[in-house]
Amino acid sequence: MEQADLARDAGVALGLVVRIEAVDGMAMMRKPDGVAIRSVLEAAGVDFIPENCGGAGVRLRKAGASE
Repeated sequence: MEQADLARDAGVALGLVVRIEAVDGMAMMRKPDGVAIRSVLEAAGVDFIPENCGGAGVRLRKAGASE
């Protein structure tokens, strides 16, 4: 997914997406922006994994798998 597409679909500024990707660690943002970005990524097949032994992370959902 291109940064511009993510920004457009989430209704946030492109600069926010660029900044989030540039930060090493946790990026600061308004909660509604984070929720919108997460929703778009989840709709695109990204699963957010809770913290466990190695920390939180993400993975791509297997094709055809539902939530």
